[in-house]
Amino acid sequence: MKKNLLLAFTLFIFITSIAQKDGNITIGTIDSVQSNILNENRKVWIYLPNGGQPGRFSQRYPVVYLLDGDAHFYSVAGMIQQLSQINGNTICPEMIVVGIPNTNRTRDLTPTHVEADPPFMDSAFAKPSGGGEKFISFIEKELIPHIDSLYPTQPYKMLIGHSFGGLTVMDALVNHTGLFNAYISLDPSMWWDKTNYLKTVKKELSTKNFSGTTLYLGIANTMDEGMDINEVETDTSFATRHIRSILDMDNYIKDHPPTGLKYASKYYENDDHGSLPLIAEYNALRFIFEKYRFKFNMEFFFNPTFNVAAEMKKHYVEEVTPIFGYKVSPPEEQVNSMGYQFIEMKQMNKAGQLFKMNVENYPTSQNVWDSYGDYFLATDDKEKAMENFKKALSIKETPETRKKLNDLLN
Repeated sequence: MKKNLLLAFTLFIFITSIAQKDGNITIGTIDSVQSNILNENRKVWIYLPNGGQPGRFSQRYPVVYLLDGDAHFYSVAGMIQQLSQINGNTICPEMIVVGIPNTNRTRDLTPTHVEADPPFMDSAFAKPSGGGEKFISFIEKELIPHIDSLYPTQPYKMLIGHSFGGLTVMDALVNHTGLFNAYISLDPSMWWDKTNYLKTVKKELSTKNFSGTTLYLGIANTMDEGMDINEVETDTSFATRHIRSILDMDNYIKDHPPTGLKYASKYYENDDHGSLPLIAEYNALRFIFEKYRFKFNMEFFFNPTFNVAAEMKKHYVEEVTPIFGYKVSPPEEQVNSMGYQFIEMKQMNKAGQLFKMNVENYPTSQNVWDSYGDYFLATDDKEKAMENFKKALSIKETPETRKKLNDLLN
């Protein structure tokens, strides 16, 4: 379906990727899971690409599981939308976001029970601590199967957490290795249990195989003014225990690289504990999916014999598919847009190759068949155009496609 080339196409993506209903703009829906493990009903916030609804997708998507979902859902969903759709971006893939709001944060996001840890927490604050194993079990055995049963998911999964949530990310990485493909730990509370849990993490990192797993660690500047990153490591005050524990873990991972783990970390000098997540999540996505984007050059457009479709296939087979562990195809909307660009440029061979690739990769999408029909109209092959419009209408009835078919029949 034609969207009037690149500028109009990017505007189309921006408009349609935000759901509009009853005069409101929404970015997701609220679902719930009755947990037998936690003995409570857990709400989850769901973002689906392009404002979609379950059961209405022609493709499947990786899933981001987001701790402290009520705090970070809007920014993470918006960032993924921006990097995967807006302005033609394909920095990262389109992904489903599952935000997990808290009911008892201290209980769920701490791996072990502690009585107290002044000045960080008193006995009342620490009382419910230590439920992290049950919480991760809820995610693994109840939440993930629920999401997979209702939404168009791919096997690739990511876990993001900040502070206590970052601690939970490290717990999941070392004690539930393989549950997620990528982990983003943002200024994690590695001081937990007077840094005794940090020792557990180090031990597990040194003994397990993390092949196919990626970890990104974001470190905030939580030091007192005037102190620098080098001198803080030898400080012994309570005030620096948080950042010292994170730097300790970061140095350990760099000095003793865990088997198979793809790792990156960054210290954010100009960001504190609260401001870190947004910028660190952005950098983490860029790191994790550094090979995802297919980069264009002018030869693609001005060399009439260059096979863009073949180059895109090669990139996604050789560079992208190994990251995910299953076949990943070039993004449907990006290929569709390029096809129309080449029609306007009168490079019909390139356009045909792209539209053909799209129907092969996304055969249940109404839009790719409609667009392939437009290509045959542009090449004056009316029989093939009608054939593709009929195929599109067999998938989904739309007034625009119906009119094009009727015009040809008449």
